[in-house]
Amino acid sequence: MREIDITQIDGFRIGHSENLEGGTGCTAILAPGGARAGVSVRGGGPATRETDLLNPEKMTQEVFGIMLSGGSAYGLDAASGLMQYLEERNTGFDVGMGVVPIVPAACLFDLVAGDFTCRPDREMGYAACIDSEKARDRLPLGNVGAGTGATIGKFLGPDRLMKSGLGAYALEIGELKIGAVVAVNALGDIFDTDTGEKIAGILEEDGCTLGDTSRIMWNDVMVDNNVFTGNTTIGCVITNAALTKAQCNKLADMAHDGYARTIKPVHTSADGDTIFFMAGGSLPEEVTINQDALGDLGAYVMAKAINSAVREAESAYGFKAARDLKGRL
Repeated sequence: MREIDITQIDGFRIGHSENLEGGTGCTAILAPGGARAGVSVRGGGPATRETDLLNPEKMTQEVFGIMLSGGSAYGLDAASGLMQYLEERNTGFDVGMGVVPIVPAACLFDLVAGDFTCRPDREMGYAACIDSEKARDRLPLGNVGAGTGATIGKFLGPDRLMKSGLGAYALEIGELKIGAVVAVNALGDIFDTDTGEKIAGILEEDGCTLGDTSRIMWNDVMVDNNVFTGNTTIGCVITNAALTKAQCNKLADMAHDGYARTIKPVHTSADGDTIFFMAGGSLPEEVTINQDALGDLGAYVMAKAINSAVREAESAYGFKAARDLKGRL
């Protein structure tokens, strides 16, 4: 088993586009040859598109791209740019008179950063697809794409939150490759998946040390607070394994364990936590895969990707990042 860059997983391309001044962006995950996909939505406030089609009972068997975006529900428009890009290349579901690209999407709330009126749109989504064409050895992480305006530790509002970003992590085990890309925009705090140490989240009043979101929430359990609701962690696990839609949906469920290992509290009513799982199917057919082991690997790479999102983020929009807190990296 060895760590690889997520760009080394066959059958997929990933690209970013962002408006740094506006504090938002999007990340396109393309599967030009098609991929089986599933989804699991655990948060109480999701902004999603085309997730119903990922139900195993539905007719469509493949997707050709997934869009992760900022901009709250406005950011769903970025998926139209991915649709346009795919249609121009005659890639999508053949309807007899052309193609209809199937592009599920999920968005996070980043309107608290930068310019509230700046949101990902068709043009930004298309630009992310063009960016995916670049030949590179490492996917840019941190304040890029869907993670441009991402923040964490938001139970007490903008004055005590921290800057987060977009992360990725991937592994190669024999011929199997699996990785995760995620934009971390959680209500809760972030913990190192290997050590359990808290590495970022809600700040104490001094603005220099970390507080404890869970403890703060517990102390207010008898108070019906108007919780700051601009949250949601969105991500996607990709693999070269050959899987069915039903398997992808189950594995998307299991990948949420990666959220639970690193984000506390997680899956709150103020989060729209969503994970997609895509299987490219380029692994040779004679290679057998243990589904449960693959699901546990999906949770692991997702947890490591969440950690990388926090560690790669840089301070912006007046919000400190983990790298600004001594000893947190």
